[in-house]
Amino acid sequence: MNSLLKTIMLSSLLLLAACNSQNQNQATTEPNFPPVTGIDQQAVPAQPAKAAGDNRSEPARLKEERTVAGGITLNKTLDRATASPAEKKMNLGEVREMYAAPAAPMASMPYMQQAREEREQYGTIVENPIKLVSEAPVSTFSIDVDTGSYSNVRRMLNEGRLPPADAVRVEEMINYFPYAYALPKDNAPFAVHTEMAPAPWNSNHTLLRIGIKGQDIAKTSLPPSNLVFLVDVSGSMDAPKSLPLLKSALKFLVNQLRPQDRVSLVTYASGTQVVLEPTSGAHKSRIIAALDNLRAGGSTSGAAGIALAYSMAEQSYIKGGINRIFLATDGDFNVGVTNFDELKNMAEEKRKSGVSLSTLGFGMGNYNEKLMEQLADAGNGNYSYIDTLNEGQKVLVDEMTSTLATIAKDVKIQIEFNPNVVSEYRLVGYENRMLKREDFNNDKVDAGEVGAGHTVTAIYELTLKGQTGSVDPLRYGSEKVSGSNKSGELAFLRLRYKASDGDVSKLMEWPLQRQDAKPAFDQASTEFRFATAVAAFGQQLRGGKHTGEMGYDDIAKIAAEARGADAYGYRGEFLRLVRLAQALSTGKAGGVVGEP
Repeated sequence: MNSLLKTIMLSSLLLLAACNSQNQNQATTEPNFPPVTGIDQQAVPAQPAKAAGDNRSEPARLKEERTVAGGITLNKTLDRATASPAEKKMNLGEVREMYAAPAAPMASMPYMQQAREEREQYGTIVENPIKLVSEAPVSTFSIDVDTGSYSNVRRMLNEGRLPPADAVRVEEMINYFPYAYALPKDNAPFAVHTEMAPAPWNSNHTLLRIGIKGQDIAKTSLPPSNLVFLVDVSGSMDAPKSLPLLKSALKFLVNQLRPQDRVSLVTYASGTQVVLEPTSGAHKSRIIAALDNLRAGGSTSGAAGIALAYSMAEQSYIKGGINRIFLATDGDFNVGVTNFDELKNMAEEKRKSGVSLSTLGFGMGNYNEKLMEQLADAGNGNYSYIDTLNEGQKVLVDEMTSTLATIAKDVKIQIEFNPNVVSEYRLVGYENRMLKREDFNNDKVDAGEVGAGHTVTAIYELTLKGQTGSVDPLRYGSEKVSGSNKSGELAFLRLRYKASDGDVSKLMEWPLQRQDAKPAFDQASTEFRFATAVAAFGQQLRGGKHTGEMGYDDIAKIAAEARGADAYGYRGEFLRLVRLAQALSTGKAGGVVGEP
């Protein structure tokens, strides 16, 4: 018995000593990670090393640490040994916010990425309502050639999630695709084409498509370019889809430059810097080397960077040439001027100098899409989102002339509907491009620009007289509206624009005849039907309020039948995205008609 008791006591002492040794190792062994830099420039304490024998998954460990920390004590934080470069640079405030947040599922994405995705910012979109022609017969809006919403939506679908409704601007979905509209004649800056056919989601309604085709210019005939690359090198850009992709995309444009073109490179993070003085396109290796040397780190003083970029553009201004800033960023401004309206006002004021501002969006998680889109509008430029190298090729090489050269500015469309022929109308998309009726003739009111070779498409959904409307008629309204003896005219289309270097607008006008409407949707042109499919897809992603019983299968069928030549494969990719959206919305991975 004494021997057995001694054995037990000895075993207990050995076990206690082992536990003490393990606790000491756990308390004293800490990886030597660099301090975290960010907005508040404070370091986040490093996490003790993973204890020996702890075989739990990273999510399980993080969950325990969040419980311990409780958003107050940050003695334990993210295991930086397994964190991405972007995660390592999160500042103390971001980490505190994450610890204070309720626990989230870990199955589909890393903890840090899931929390950061909630920081993406989108402007609120209130869809255009159905309007009675008897009450508001005139519709006025600015054209839009931005495409960023489509590629951003594509990014989210490829990540396996449906986009938030406010990320979907239907007009940018439609205008992402080139359409085979006829070129203008007689040296006109652009041609306008219209077409009408029944709506596929409601046979009682008619769709009116207005298509604009800009005059094309060969790359070799472009005027000399004075370009400023304004690149965000803050810590939030330290991710594979951010700064590395940005540098690769800008190299595409550099390789298209001619000796008469010149490029400046300005960066901003905690401060601003001129990395490259104006350099001829003949010295491509020098420009590319400057891009290669960019590194991310620090906070984001975007407004100071914009001011310095305008200064550089004005310093090397080319009269009669292309003077443009490319702001390449995730839009996560957090130092200096961060107020949205102040930043817009800055761009609006600076465009008077003759320098335009285009935005190239990159990154995810903390992406400020609202700022990117509105800055480009205010700066008389266009907004694109670069999610892949292929998109960089599309925007900066394949569509280089339309990206760089403006052939008409302040382009406004106004359409007056004949109340004897049309009872209701709704403009699909363009919610943040709507203008007042009196703005059409006011040359001081800014509007959109058309680039060389650009196609711009707008779609109205109409209810003609005799068709079932969506709004009940007025009890005391007049059945006939006097003053209109143009019984065959459905509407009257007006368009105003200024020459790229002009200040006085010119007016173009066309009557639209009801008899020109196609009797059936399948009799409409290929371009009309494909644009309609994209419009339906965008509306479906926003909730399908106006598309009735139409589903993803119907959209895919229309798009597949109207796919056409598809030289760049954009339409085939669209079909794949329809399939992804269908699978994500139903939880099933069933195929769709026309899957390439």
